[in-house]
Amino acid sequence: MPDVRLASPQGKWILLTTVLGSSMALLDSTVVNVALPRIGRDLDADLAALQWTINAYTLTLAGLILLGGSLGDRLGRRKVFVVGVVWFAAASLLCGMAPNVGVLVAARALQGVGGALLTPGSLALIQASFHPDDRGRAVGLWSGFGGVGAAVGPFVGGWLVDGPGWRWVFLLNVPLALLCAPIAVRHVPESADSRTHGRFDVLGAVLGAAALALVTYALIEARSGTLVVVVSAVAGLAAAVAFVNVEKRRPDPMMPLDIYASRQFTAVNLVTLCVYAAFGGFFFLAALQLQVTVGYTALGAGTALLPTTALMLLLSARSGELATRIGPRIPLTVGPLLCAAGMLLMLRVGPGASYVTDVLPALLVLGLGMVTLVAPLTATVLGSVDTARAGLASGINNAAARAAGLIAVAALPLITGMGEESYRSPQAFDAAFGRAMVVCAAVLAVGSAVAFAKVRKPPPGCRTPECLTHGSVTAPPLEGERARGRLS
Repeated sequence: MPDVRLASPQGKWILLTTVLGSSMALLDSTVVNVALPRIGRDLDADLAALQWTINAYTLTLAGLILLGGSLGDRLGRRKVFVVGVVWFAAASLLCGMAPNVGVLVAARALQGVGGALLTPGSLALIQASFHPDDRGRAVGLWSGFGGVGAAVGPFVGGWLVDGPGWRWVFLLNVPLALLCAPIAVRHVPESADSRTHGRFDVLGAVLGAAALALVTYALIEARSGTLVVVVSAVAGLAAAVAFVNVEKRRPDPMMPLDIYASRQFTAVNLVTLCVYAAFGGFFFLAALQLQVTVGYTALGAGTALLPTTALMLLLSARSGELATRIGPRIPLTVGPLLCAAGMLLMLRVGPGASYVTDVLPALLVLGLGMVTLVAPLTATVLGSVDTARAGLASGINNAAARAAGLIAVAALPLITGMGEESYRSPQAFDAAFGRAMVVCAAVLAVGSAVAFAKVRKPPPGCRTPECLTHGSVTAPPLEGERARGRLS
């Protein structure tokens, strides 16, 4: 049984290590958006290249996060966490030194691999190290500090872009890693899951990642209309079918399909796909809209987006308590509608827009919608399956949210008619941004309808979330000892 107490020096070192590790990934998932216009200008990149700058990272992270957690269970959680931190830092250094956009995209994909190792490892180390009496408070502090990191990320990113330059958005991870890795090696005890056995589901992970990669490529490059795009789309669908068949036949798959026998789990994952697709598209395009069309600096755009994350950080725990009393159906129905209203209010954000009367009201409504739905969504996922599979359900839900954001960033410019150079034209981008907000609002309305029709109150005695405070806008929090995947 883990026996480290939170008040002990070792407990404080463990908490610092996990906060530093998770903050690296959280910061990177939020700060890069505000740097995109400057990256495009400095590297002479078109819109597709900017999409890949975001999606290369999300692709490998979403595709490998379940397998990455499994490695920690099998090989040692501290070991895999440290490897992830060092890998992430090395890839970040390569991003910061990239001479062209091709190298930057490749380095971002490598960053995602490191993120898939360290992201689930942060929570795993807390669960495996702290005494049960202290674990809840340790998780609360970890999620709270992580939320603060997510909240200040766009501000820090904007300051770096306008100051020393966009490359420091990535180079910032190197000193964090140089601090985190030695502390982990010295102060964090090693742990593993003795119940794990057999081989890793590498084939399942590869097929899942390949399906996402090929479909993403087809969506981003669809404007060219070449045979390669068609072949990529067909191959992506074929890889998805093969993934389902592999997971169905393996005795202990990475993503056991029988978990979808729970209608509640299936429904809440459909809601997740709708919600996080809209969020992914919004935060990708909003940072560009504020700079390209409204004329904000990178720092101004980053600061402007703070209210959404700040509201989640301040109110997510209370939202979870309310959903426990009244059930998740109302929050998961109303929350997406509030978010949709916020995105429709963004239609007022164009040339000459006022922050106080145009931008801020939209972000406040959006933030309140996010507050309303994120904590109940996590609780409903955990309560929709047997307690023993709650962590696995959380991991699948987290990966689904990231995959939804990936597809949205790839598809929205295509759907809304954004040209390769549209982000260089305020008028062209403003028109496409307006269409994108309507599409995002419609997707959120679909998610609301699914929640109203299918989501019900979980049975008494089911698993409840440990992460009560949440500030990330890219994915719901990972939960539970088995949120890190399965072995086969």
